[in-house]
Order: sequence, then structure tokens, then C-alpha cells
Amino acid sequence: MTSGEVARDPHTSFVAALTNAAMMAAEDKLSTDTVVLDLRGLVDSFDALVLASGRNDRQVRAIAEEVERLVELALDVKPVRVEGWTAAEWIALDYGDVIVHVFDEAAREYYDLEHLWSAAPAYRHEPVR
Repeated sequence: MTSGEVARDPHTSFVAALTNAAMMAAEDKLSTDTVVLDLRGLVDSFDALVLASGRNDRQVRAIAEEVERLVELALDVKPVRVEGWTAAEWIALDYGDVIVHVFDEAAREYYDLEHLWSAAPAYRHEPVR
């Protein structure tokens, strides 16, 4: 799911557009180590995870807000569910086929989703702007 991927069906194109918009939003708010994990073929419940980190709770909230704003602006889609807003150690934005996780650095290291999903291809490219 790179930004230059040629989509063969509308679903794949939507997932690529959503992950790219989420990456752009996270990086606009200076997230660290933003990555997309492509889970197609590994699980049936969703296609991709976007992981991003902030240095403190204010930055984690700012990243999550920007993801919501930019995804809605670009694709006219809102998350089905948002969790973790109060503590802002780990905010999850559920878009159905794509789940965006915004962590503080300690929570990201502790939960280590990259290790959990190590069989998934990981993309750390710069999004096309």
C-alpha cells in the first residue's frame, strides 16, 4: 500500500487514500515513527493499521485531532469509534478497514504492535503531498 500503488478496486483505493491521509496528518503534527502495517491476508476484520507516536498527551491528542480532520476533509469519513481520548496515552480511531493508533512513546513501546504484527509488511514512506 504505497502512495504510488495502482489500485485495482475501489476498496483498495479507499484504504490507500485513508492510510495516506492519516500518515500526512500525523506527520503534519510532528509524529515520530509513523508506519502503516498492511494486514490484508492476515486478518479478515480490517486491512491496515496506522501507528504514530507523540511525545506527550497534548501531542497525542493533536495528532489524533489532525487525523480526524484531514481524513474527513479528504474522504468525507469520520471514525466509527474513538477510544482513549481522556488519558491520551493511546488513542485509537476506528475507520472500519483502517485503524489509526496514536501512542505516547511509553505506551507504544509497551504494547509493541509492530512486533505483534511482525508478519505484516510495514511502510514507513513519506506520504505524497
